[in-house]
Amino acid sequence: MSAEVATPAAAPQAAAQPQGMRKNGKQWHKPKTAFRPTSGQTSYEKRQADRVATAAVKAKEKEMKEEKEAERQRRMQALKDKRAAKEEKARYEKLAETMHRKRVERLKRKEKRNKLLKS
Repeated sequence: MSAEVATPAAAPQAAAQPQGMRKNGKQWHKPKTAFRPTSGQTSYEKRQADRVATAAVKAKEKEMKEEKEAERQRRMQALKDKRAAKEEKARYEKLAETMHRKRVERLKRKEKRNKLLKS
């Protein structure tokens, strides 16, 4: 009865035992395995699936970059428009100091008409 119990426990230990002394005497190295140059190769379907996945990732990255750039351009344009409006307001205030208010308003309307004609 004790022999039956000891046999299953002894089997895993037998697999862990060393193969014997190494010929070159370097027992601290791991035992070498067979060289298999085709072991790292993947199937054509797997390579195609990987290419499709990387293409999808790159497309998503490109889309995100374009969205970010569009948002940046929108903010820059809004800032430019705001600065232009501020400069124009300051210019009209400077004109109003020397001219009558109604004449300045007439000039504004005239300039707006000219801007619309040019565009």
